[in-house]
Amino acid sequence: MATSRKAIVVGISGCSSSGKTTLSRLLRDIFPNTFVLHEDDFYRPETELPMKHGLLDWDCAESLSIPEIVKSLDYIHKNGTFPVSQQHLNCRTNHDLDSKEDKNSVGECPVPDSVIDSLKAQVKTWTEPDNPGYGILSSSAKAVRLCVFDGFLLYSKSMAPVQPQMDIKLFLRVSYAKAKARREARSGYVTLEGFWEDPPGYVDKVVWPNYVEDHKWMFEAEDIEGKLKGDVVRQMNIRSQAGGVDVDMTTTLKWAVELLMRELPLIPSD
Repeated sequence: MATSRKAIVVGISGCSSSGKTTLSRLLRDIFPNTFVLHEDDFYRPETELPMKHGLLDWDCAESLSIPEIVKSLDYIHKNGTFPVSQQHLNCRTNHDLDSKEDKNSVGECPVPDSVIDSLKAQVKTWTEPDNPGYGILSSSAKAVRLCVFDGFLLYSKSMAPVQPQMDIKLFLRVSYAKAKARREARSGYVTLEGFWEDPPGYVDKVVWPNYVEDHKWMFEAEDIEGKLKGDVVRQMNIRSQAGGVDVDMTTTLKWAVELLMRELPLIPSD
């Protein structure tokens, strides 16, 4: 007998600095009963990370505990919350997560408050009686939570064990120039061991080459700033915006909210 799910998982992936965390936090604030899970909270200890060009490689599948990601997403589907037993996560309650990733700033919100307020109003109307979203995330005994899973490496072949755990898959595109500028503008990242700052040349030596290697198979002529292969995105059911790379966050947020309002009612409850 099928077990009723307690959560729906929305994956948001793309290159480092493509806007994943910003979009995830905005969706959390706009949709009711929503929380964010970060792939970055599944890094292996720094002493176990692989090296590339004499540098620690944070941007590859080998730096992550893939079995723990699968286990956690399975638990979230069944229970609607984070596994209390996860040693690398510090749970405040059974509904919330004190993630080290949430201690990393993504800068000033690039979306105007007026747009966010408008989208909140649209979602509120969507959740009211006689509308498609009624009872999905609130106001019914079958309501579930929405888990937004944010990660730089969700759709690569190396992450195949994780992909069946995602009910909706969003993919954000960014150019090399913008990814490099955004990443190099960051002060650094909170880690399990303390704080990490990219050494000079890290984007060109590690971040961008890894992104290309893990995602080129998804693109025509392996051009990751070009067109996605239609057969790949259909087979994997990946959703990406029209317009190519570097779509602004206001447009991206509107697209994501509209897509979720359309797709969430279509997901089976069991």
